[in-house]
Amino acid sequence: MECGTSRTDTGGEMNEKKFLTGVDPKRREVLLNLKEKDPEAYKNMLSELKSLWTERGKLWRQGGGVTKERKPLKAWRARELGWKEKPGFVSVIVRVKKGGRKRRQTSGGRKPKKAYDYGNVQKSKQLQAEEKANKKFPNCEVLGSYWLWEDGQYKYFEVILVDPNNPHIRSDAEIKWISSKNQRGRVYRGLTPSGRKNRGLRRRGKGAEKVR
Repeated sequence: MECGTSRTDTGGEMNEKKFLTGVDPKRREVLLNLKEKDPEAYKNMLSELKSLWTERGKLWRQGGGVTKERKPLKAWRARELGWKEKPGFVSVIVRVKKGGRKRRQTSGGRKPKKAYDYGNVQKSKQLQAEEKANKKFPNCEVLGSYWLWEDGQYKYFEVILVDPNNPHIRSDAEIKWISSKNQRGRVYRGLTPSGRKNRGLRRRGKGAEKVR
């Protein structure tokens, strides 16, 4: 695969569905209606949207691992998590490398058996992105995150953080809960939505005995 290109550009039903989940609901509804009425126009519009996101992905690959944004790219998704356009809220784009984590070779010499030893960190890429963002902004707490884009080498997530000591946050009745002591380091304790999903807490009761 050529550097900077995206696997989602190759088409495919599953890639198309995944891409549409990241589109604004209003635009998504227009696209799905267009798909039934004029399939050719639907393909052209979808191709234009993918080209736009591919160009953004190329810029993110050239930048740093954590990039602060003035406001979220997917504002509708950020608002679902509780983001507001006021002081105290921070939006960042985090880049996480795909694949497993290679273990360090413990002994010397050239041993083919140990040359390709990979470890599983038991964490989703989204949770890793949230922890990466919190390490960059240690004075903030992670509110939530969502998938943004991916290519052949990286996955990109948009992480919403909140400064719990900001006066605008402490005076807001809807978000001041994040300033309490039991929310400190919430991303490292699996209290964010992706952390709860990683711990298997989205399913409870009968049929979920072996999820956790």
